[in-house]
Amino acid sequence: MVSKNVLKQLAQLGQKKFRQQRGFFAVEGRKAIETFYAHGFEMAYCFSLEPQLIHNVSAAIISASDMKKLSNLTTPPQLWAAFTLPKPQAFAVQNINIALDGIRDPGNLGTIIRLCDWFGVQHILCSLDTVDCYNPKVVQASMGSLANVHVHYGNLPEMFLKHNLIAVGTSAKGENMYKAALPSLAVFVLGNEGQGISEAVASHVDHNIRIPSLGNPAAESLNVAMVTAIVLSEYTRKGGLFESKP
Repeated sequence: MVSKNVLKQLAQLGQKKFRQQRGFFAVEGRKAIETFYAHGFEMAYCFSLEPQLIHNVSAAIISASDMKKLSNLTTPPQLWAAFTLPKPQAFAVQNINIALDGIRDPGNLGTIIRLCDWFGVQHILCSLDTVDCYNPKVVQASMGSLANVHVHYGNLPEMFLKHNLIAVGTSAKGENMYKAALPSLAVFVLGNEGQGISEAVASHVDHNIRIPSLGNPAAESLNVAMVTAIVLSEYTRKGGLFESKP
């Protein structure tokens, strides 16, 4: 039987400082837990409301009240697990590269991770003030895709320079993305939900593109996850990026 003290410590994994101190992150729901397990993540704890196995690992039975304390969901799941935080992986330049500057909404980051997984983008660059990818709400929104996508945090301009990436910003004042010819080693930079790309990063952006509005010009601007989806779709359709016009 798991102790109340252990449950109390695990319930604190919703906070970044405790995830870092204890080296664990939380995953809720059978499908997501099985996905992380199948991708080689080390499962440290697994709790359930009823007897069941996860890849031949028996989940410890806890009460509904204890599950509610562990869960970050409005309706607690039947199954909850804590996995060991993985060791950092080296960033790999891809055909399409994505950088996130100051993304604060966990749902947006989780959705972007899911989109990147769908389009085969396995590495994402993030500024230090972007929400932690192991935030439970990010993990939940990624629908298991975080198990297959590596998120790298650091100073974006320095990372652009280190990997010889040419920054392409997403801005309302940029060139029509459907007509733009862009460099082959580009990284698309998507900014904060309210403020856009920060001045510190914008000063290192070489090109800017926009998604043209073909409908109501007064319509609310697109959500950052929507922009990511359109950018990934368009440049996947083009077979990747191509050299800029002379």
